[in-house]
Amino acid sequence: MSLFMNIAGHKTQVLIRQMEPADAEAVSLLAVQLGYQRPPDAIRNWIEGLEENSETQAAFVACVGEQVAGWVEVSIQSRLQSPRFTLIGGLVVREESRGKGLGRMLCERAERWSLERQLKIIRLTSRESRSEAHRFYLRAGYRVTKTSLAFEKNLTG
Repeated sequence: MSLFMNIAGHKTQVLIRQMEPADAEAVSLLAVQLGYQRPPDAIRNWIEGLEENSETQAAFVACVGEQVAGWVEVSIQSRLQSPRFTLIGGLVVREESRGKGLGRMLCERAERWSLERQLKIIRLTSRESRSEAHRFYLRAGYRVTKTSLAFEKNLTG
């Protein structure tokens, strides 16, 4: 999907496409902006594994020119206590590209992917400290449905 957006008064082409292994370095750098350290090799392996899970998981990038400026990752979740839904597991736009519509385009692509699989509910979580992201999601039509805490246990010792 190719769209145009205004950057510094110029129409610039934005391409939303499936994430590819060659995107691993750029995706890794953007993950740092979300607060996650994931090496490019691990991301490349994850992207390569998408082929075998293509019906239940996907990732898309927003490219401005040749540069990856953002990404979104989605997966189908099946839970005992609720109907199946799509989860946006991660969404990030490069800091200097925020506020120009890329996040909205990535959300729309994730939503279309969900509808293509007949799933009508899409969810995401956002760290409590990300108030700017919360405002973005509310403007994009998402609503707060609950507040919760995340717990983790390291099982390696």
